[in-house]
Amino acid sequence: MRLFIFIAFLAVLVTVVSAKEDYEIFDLVTALEAAEGKGTTFYSWFDVPSTATPAEINKAYRKKSLQLHPDKNPGVQGIHERFARLGVIATILKNPEGRKRYDFFYTNGVPKWRGTGYYYARFRPGLGTVLIFLTALTSGLQYLVQIMNYKRDLRRIEQTIRDARLAAWGQKMEPLQVKRKVKVNIGGGPRQDEDGNVTSGKMLEMVVERDNVYILDPSGVMHLLDTSSATPAAISRTWFIALLINTIHNFFPTKKNSLEADDQQDPLTVDIDDGSDSPTSGSVTPSGATEGEETLQSGHVAALKAGGRRRKAPRKR
Repeated sequence: MRLFIFIAFLAVLVTVVSAKEDYEIFDLVTALEAAEGKGTTFYSWFDVPSTATPAEINKAYRKKSLQLHPDKNPGVQGIHERFARLGVIATILKNPEGRKRYDFFYTNGVPKWRGTGYYYARFRPGLGTVLIFLTALTSGLQYLVQIMNYKRDLRRIEQTIRDARLAAWGQKMEPLQVKRKVKVNIGGGPRQDEDGNVTSGKMLEMVVERDNVYILDPSGVMHLLDTSSATPAAISRTWFIALLINTIHNFFPTKKNSLEADDQQDPLTVDIDDGSDSPTSGSVTPSGATEGEETLQSGHVAALKAGGRRRKAPRKR
């Protein structure tokens, strides 16, 4: 086992060293083409063939170094960089392993995608760039979760409405003109408690009146239940945009914002326990904005939008 770990460590070390050498070659190829012209190679710059011997490469290097020496080119822009690059390339071509690595890319071409490590080493994003990337990533994931929760809530609301109508109208599903009070099982079916007794799950009292389905509050108030009760996904409810909006409202309060805050001070919450372990599962909240809640929002509780203005669904007794 120790031998295997040691061999694996050596393999990783060799890979890292090889990658570093490759990145150096990639940098030199890019810089050489930028300074000497696209398509310029180590061999063409030295004016020798790819089959040149070490002696021929040494001779070409001495000749080229005399041409590019800064003392013979005073005031020439970029001459120091070109002369230094000449020495690095000569070192690679004189070294058998270095030349072997370069010949591989010379023959097969430098890859367009050179790995994240290469581009990270060249680009080296700052703290601001990293924060912007993380903000966009987390906001996008949060928006995706909102979409998933919205679709889940729609399915749950539609299923509850269907169950209520089935309990009120029977298997024929023929609408009745009279108001019917029914109980709907929202607990996911029969379950067995700790004593071994089988229970029918959490039952919710509802009222079906024609095509309308209402949640019956313990106080006797009926809250309309429809698909508009589910909160759709919105970019404005992602954490960063919501933070910006709240900050702007705090620094620049308006009369409209004050009225909305007063109107939302005492929201009504109808808890629907579906028997799951999640403490928020099945709760009915005014906005449904909290992620992960399984909501059955009533028309009275949900903040509905019509024509750009908020309205409240009718309350019935």
